[in-house]
Amino acid sequence: MRYSFSNCVLDSDRHLLVRDGKQVRVEPQVFDLLHLLVRNAGVLVTRDQIIDEIWGGRIVSESSISARINAARKAVGDNGKEQSIVKTVPRRGLQLGTSVSMDREGEPAPSPALSDRQRVRFAKSDDGTSIAYATSGHGPMIMRAGHFLTHLEMDWKSLIWRPYLNALGQDHTLVRYDQRGTGLSDPILSNTVLDSHVADLEAVANAAGLDRFPLIALSQGVPIAIQFAANHPERVSCLVLYGGYTEGRALRDGGQSSEAADAMMTLMREGWGKPESAFMRAFTSLFCPEASLDQLADLVDMQLASTSPENAGRIRMAIDRFTVVDQLENIQVPTLVIHSRNDSVHPLSEGQKLASNIARAELVVLESANHILLPGENAWSEWARATLEFLDRTSALE
Repeated sequence: MRYSFSNCVLDSDRHLLVRDGKQVRVEPQVFDLLHLLVRNAGVLVTRDQIIDEIWGGRIVSESSISARINAARKAVGDNGKEQSIVKTVPRRGLQLGTSVSMDREGEPAPSPALSDRQRVRFAKSDDGTSIAYATSGHGPMIMRAGHFLTHLEMDWKSLIWRPYLNALGQDHTLVRYDQRGTGLSDPILSNTVLDSHVADLEAVANAAGLDRFPLIALSQGVPIAIQFAANHPERVSCLVLYGGYTEGRALRDGGQSSEAADAMMTLMREGWGKPESAFMRAFTSLFCPEASLDQLADLVDMQLASTSPENAGRIRMAIDRFTVVDQLENIQVPTLVIHSRNDSVHPLSEGQKLASNIARAELVVLESANHILLPGENAWSEWARATLEFLDRTSALE
């Protein structure tokens, strides 16, 4: 749904705010507050409603609420003195002070800025594997390393991944790709070793015309990005590493027993893409225990579209044996390490190992249990702020 009010358009599907024809960057909670107000145009939205919708009913300070309200006003060109759009009703709540018109997806967009799209192309890795990659956004080029559970077309519509792509693409041209055996890339999984994934990243960088660029990586993409940066230090200007690891789960202290690995493989084969399966319960409890029902459905759809149960199992077994312990000392570029404090997939200790063994790396710890950060949680906003500020800061040094 798109909501037009004053000189603004809020697109709930694409998680976009446009003012005077230009996209405005807003944090997820600020967007959610504006979405709540436009959905209830002309009706008082109480403080309790705001807390329930934006913070899930959790205890929150008055300063946090005020900060989000002030940010919402600024985003739509309003301020606390004039309150021409977002009005405060003393001791009661907020009200949108302007009329709102609505139109649904498929009707003509009210602003050219909402007709953004991605461009999908293909690169050939050194073993002949076809790797699908996409470019989107505007500005200096950045790249995201491939990782588990992506599909270029579905990510573009995903409740979980589209806000992430919007955040990175507001001031940058983002290049990302589906890793081998998944998404739009070659479904035949001929090789799963770390070097083959690094070669895929290089093939996409070459095809997209990237020379020296910031490299962003999540989860299993972290060792891939580190290995690429160690192999090609002249091509990487900085690294942003979220939820990563130095050694896969099978190589860490104690390792992963063959029985545990076999059990996980069986669960994946039997429950891949099935919301009520034991595998999905295990998956969500590990990867995103705080996911809503809609977000869970989004992940299930992504599983089915991204890859087959057989490929998923092979990829999982391979990435559990990735290691870049010996490469960390070779990383000399500015590096930001971000990790959720209660991540059950790759524990915080792995993030701390990355930060302590990469020269001058910065560490940001997020208060979350989610390995896949969820739009709407405070940690997602902190991730976006830290990442974008780091990219801005390091680009000024180039």
